[in-house]
Amino acid sequence: MSASSVPTSRFLRAGASLLLAATAAFASPAVLAQDPPVTVATHSDATAVHYRSVRVDGVDIFYREAGRRDAPVLLLLHGFPTSSQMYRDLIPRLADRYRVIAPDYPGFGQSAAPAPDRFEYSFDHYAALMDQFARQLELRRYALYLMDYGAPVGFRLASQHPERVSALIVQNGNAYEEGIGKFWDPIKAYWNDHSAANGEHLRQAAMTLEGTRWQYLHGEPDPSLVSPDAYMLDQAYLDRPGNTDIQLAMIYDYRNNLPKYPQWQAYFRKHRPPTLVIWGKNDQIFLAAGAEPYRRDNPDAQVHLLDAGHFALETHGAQIAQLIRDFLAKH
Repeated sequence: MSASSVPTSRFLRAGASLLLAATAAFASPAVLAQDPPVTVATHSDATAVHYRSVRVDGVDIFYREAGRRDAPVLLLLHGFPTSSQMYRDLIPRLADRYRVIAPDYPGFGQSAAPAPDRFEYSFDHYAALMDQFARQLELRRYALYLMDYGAPVGFRLASQHPERVSALIVQNGNAYEEGIGKFWDPIKAYWNDHSAANGEHLRQAAMTLEGTRWQYLHGEPDPSLVSPDAYMLDQAYLDRPGNTDIQLAMIYDYRNNLPKYPQWQAYFRKHRPPTLVIWGKNDQIFLAAGAEPYRRDNPDAQVHLLDAGHFALETHGAQIAQLIRDFLAKH
């Protein structure tokens, strides 16, 4: 009988048999043993970062969050000219052990940016909003990570509600006159003469790409370790229509922080919160001389000077994360 005369059903049965044999071979333990099982990550992973928003006193506040809801809380407060994006790598490094939360202030990052004629841009107001933010998220006790602008916001929170603060982590965040150097001379001129000309000088110095890039790269021994994405994103936010007026309002209000330094120092002396000070020692915005005085008012404070600039997290993120883990494990 020729092949052409073989019934089609016989070919189909033969093909099915071959397919079953092949399937059995691939499914056999001998073959599977050569390949390790594949683990599929899911969004239930405790270290996954969630991007959320909450309305606080009529203003939408964006925040990043990771970690178990029942874990000890670490509240990260960012500086200028950045946002919670400065903590993008730190958050997953700590979220296995802590509930890590990083909000954006109004006018920064993904939070709402109402016009200055409809919203009070001041450090007092930011602190009040962050206080309400913590209440709405039911954060009854937390450690604070304070960088740059985060310091005057966070020190207001801590001195007003010392019972809520389990620890302070201060990274290039100033509370002492020793930390204020020549960088601040044009800003002090603006405080003394709130003119359009002085404001334009600050805009050119601090709100252009050149100025933003300088803040990230100055003092870094190896600038190639700093991702351009970080300062380019910050600049994109700064370049939004109307944002210059917001930033100038905050720079002008910064003059109200320096008179509060003695009040914050009294808080350090009275309450002795566990304190970890991490400082990029090459920072020209807040001088390294502002780091050591924390021990003057709180002798138990730990001070670490890193070979870095203002944005030390960009180049020393892993080291800073380990310092935080070791410190918080004790407190």
